[in-house]
Amino acid sequence: MSLIQIYMRVLGLLAPEKWLATALAVANVSLAGVFLVEPWLFGRVVDALAAQLSADAWSYIAWWTGVGFFGVAANALVALYSDRLAHRRQLEAIADFFEHALALPLAFHDQQHTGRLLRTLHTGSGNLFFLWLAFFRSHLSTLIAVLVMIPLALRINWQLALVMIVLMITFVLFNTLVVRRTGNAQRRVERLNQEISERAGDVFGNVLVVQSFSRIVSEVAALRQLVGEVLTAQYPVLRGWAWVSVANRAASTLTVIGIFALGVQLHGKGEISVGSIVSFVGFAMMMIGRMEQLAGFISELFFQAPALANFFEILDARSALQESPGAPALRKVRGEVAFEDVYFGYGPGHPVLKGLSVRVPAGSTVAVVGPTGAGKTTALSLLYRAYDPTRGRITIDGIDIRDVSLTSLREHIAVVFQNPGLLYRSIAENLRIGKPDASDAELEAAAQAAEAHHFVSMKPGGYAEMVSEDGKSLSGGERQRLSIARAMLKDAPILILDEATSALDNITEARVQRALSALVKGRTTFVIAHRLSTVRAADLILVLKDGQLVEAGRYPELVKLGGIFAGLDAQGKFIPDVAEPQPAEPPASVGDFA
Repeated sequence: MSLIQIYMRVLGLLAPEKWLATALAVANVSLAGVFLVEPWLFGRVVDALAAQLSADAWSYIAWWTGVGFFGVAANALVALYSDRLAHRRQLEAIADFFEHALALPLAFHDQQHTGRLLRTLHTGSGNLFFLWLAFFRSHLSTLIAVLVMIPLALRINWQLALVMIVLMITFVLFNTLVVRRTGNAQRRVERLNQEISERAGDVFGNVLVVQSFSRIVSEVAALRQLVGEVLTAQYPVLRGWAWVSVANRAASTLTVIGIFALGVQLHGKGEISVGSIVSFVGFAMMMIGRMEQLAGFISELFFQAPALANFFEILDARSALQESPGAPALRKVRGEVAFEDVYFGYGPGHPVLKGLSVRVPAGSTVAVVGPTGAGKTTALSLLYRAYDPTRGRITIDGIDIRDVSLTSLREHIAVVFQNPGLLYRSIAENLRIGKPDASDAELEAAAQAAEAHHFVSMKPGGYAEMVSEDGKSLSGGERQRLSIARAMLKDAPILILDEATSALDNITEARVQRALSALVKGRTTFVIAHRLSTVRAADLILVLKDGQLVEAGRYPELVKLGGIFAGLDAQGKFIPDVAEPQPAEPPASVGDFA
């Protein structure tokens, strides 16, 4: 986008408060009028005094006083409300960006770094604020003053006006030249700054790895190298704008001198009065000031443009997961799931699933097994529309999941991920992601069923204890049990367990398996399995290889078949069953938290 397109897009975001913005714009027009009238009145006072017309001089002074107070009132309106409007719109822009980016599909986030998104959010919204504020405080009145000043100057004296026009053309040429010559360099500076944010985010998110491998010195050195690259790219840009600033100032000085010299010459010929010269010099000084403000604005917008372009690029990103207008909610789900000739790939030429077709009766437990990279997790992620199939369809109770609202679809599916994904919030808040209105009793019952209540109650804050970023203050088993409790609390008719017990020790896993056994009753459950006990108990086992369903059936049938599944079993790909310990007290039943 060009600078003008970016600026118009920035102003377009003021539309929700167009009436206040219009009032502030009118106040700016009034201020521009005041700026133009004052030099003219000054010249009239000088001429009246030179002609010894005291009455006329006082009359002009009275008008000047009225105009001045009017300007004060307009300025008060701008000063009081422009800041408030800019702050409100900035915070609204942050919320809109956050909501939009959060709703974009995983395919988008797979290609974005958190550090880059955060920099784009903060830098872009900050630039929006300053541009809005500057628009109401100076940009609009400056533009109006410059556009109106030339016709007025021509009316006073066309010869002196030509000198001002030459100055204006000079300003335009200087700034256009430097924008074109330094545009690519400034965009590179913004890319390098984003890389700094990405690298810093990576290191802060993996401090344990960096410290344990003694990588602090090397990581700091790498960051300093990026800083050096930023400066190398930035200095030529700064040098270009510094020179254009010097050139603008030189042109302004020569213009003032030229106006005085030409004015003296014209006055000597009797073609212009002293008051007109004073008025014209006032116009010239004002226009020079306004032109310098305009040049400063262009410079400011130039440096902000790459960050704003990134901000708008994300706002313009459209999700491939489209909802039909007025899509109905998915209601009264029994849980019959069907994959009908489903194909999917993360990119052209890289198919992950190829013609997957299977029908799962409501209330069944399905184990999904296969070698690493077979497409197990991908297949189940399509069920809650993390992605959409490139071909084929998925139905729940005979309804295409793309024909219902995305929110209602996901409300009926609970997922326990291999990576628990805990937020930097209290334990209670993390659990209530599954059911925001859950009572404390429901919360505790779900935690007990997931074998989590004991360790939570041992925390100093109990359920109010803060969980550090990504759950780093908890052990792997504790994180996983909270993830399971979160899914239990949701009590959805369809359950997906993606290696849900992978981080648990044998004793704890045996207890959680009993809780999961109670949880899956009456629910359609998909399990990416790693325990023989889970596979044996499943109503249906799906064996995937290279994105294709190669075998399906119950455990005895697949073993007897002697195919890929039997080979996996024989090769010890599944973890052997463990003896189940007897708990000190019976686990909570599903009724305790449902």
